[in-house]
Amino acid sequence: MLTALARGVPDRLPITVHQWQPYHRNKFMNGMTQFQAFKHVGMDASITLWQGVEREPSPNWVQTSEDLGLRDGETYTRHRAVTPEGEITWMTAANETTSYIAEPLIKTERDAELFLKYLPRCTLDKRLVSEWHDMTGDDGILRGGVAGFAQGGPWQDFCAIAGTQEAIFWAIDNPAFVHHFLDGLTRQRIEYIHRAMPGAAFDLIETGGGAASSTVISPAIFEEFCLPYDTRIHAALHEVGFKVTYHTCGGMMAILDLIWRNGCDASETLSPPGVSGDIRPEDRDTVREKLGSRVALIGGIDQGRLLTEGTPQEVEREVKACFQTFGRNGGYICSTSDHFFHAPVDNLKAMARAARECRY
Repeated sequence: MLTALARGVPDRLPITVHQWQPYHRNKFMNGMTQFQAFKHVGMDASITLWQGVEREPSPNWVQTSEDLGLRDGETYTRHRAVTPEGEITWMTAANETTSYIAEPLIKTERDAELFLKYLPRCTLDKRLVSEWHDMTGDDGILRGGVAGFAQGGPWQDFCAIAGTQEAIFWAIDNPAFVHHFLDGLTRQRIEYIHRAMPGAAFDLIETGGGAASSTVISPAIFEEFCLPYDTRIHAALHEVGFKVTYHTCGGMMAILDLIWRNGCDASETLSPPGVSGDIRPEDRDTVREKLGSRVALIGGIDQGRLLTEGTPQEVEREVKACFQTFGRNGGYICSTSDHFFHAPVDNLKAMARAARECRY
């Protein structure tokens, strides 16, 4: 996997999944850990460390939560942060597979200023990172992120905490404010990178997010509101020695010529139409030529229809097709495009079995 991330040619096709969710491991794999799950199906481990990041307590950001109970199978929680100049409120919802922000934090420009001014900084438990890196060993890589509020990239975080539609309207109606806010988010991340991350034993740092996809925003919005801020963050990560993968779980075809310009080392998720992407089988060679000639590639497997509803034979054929296109001349990690929740274990084993036959 490290060879592929360096755009080299490994002995065989690396094979993995993106963030093996607890729901699937509990429901389909008898509660296995990430390490056990990868070993059980015969894949290369791509371990994501979700723990270890804590927000420092601050008298200027006193946060409380109120349980609002269950509604339509989801648990809702009201959050309130009290600052010296006012309060910010928002609501989250959670079900057995995921959680999300159901009511945005940033409803006004005043909320945005309070957020930037008073949100406490984060700490990273680098000893825990080292322990997980040692546990991963030669079986795979350890992935981490840059501490933000909800998402890795500034634009993606803005969409999460303000609402995607509202963020787009704001960018069109008041671009100066959006640039000011994104600059503030970027400065927070760069401060965290230089203060908290040096020496952390991560093999790969994930940035970006689905809100940067060309099925969500136009290439023009991407170029103006994603590219300059992601570029600064990636430069800071490189300064302290990390490789970066840029995550766009959605459309990519219209921004193939823009993604690599942010300085990432790898691009994911190469999502096909079956999971709301726009990379068709006939587009894979184009992606390889335009993007894969500049950065490593990760992803490509439809974790929805194919991995969940297909047969092991169909899964094997798709892995080999990705190898022959995305994986031509190396620099490619075959992976599910994003999260999966109901995939049969036999199909995951089929992914691994096919990759072992894909040799360079």
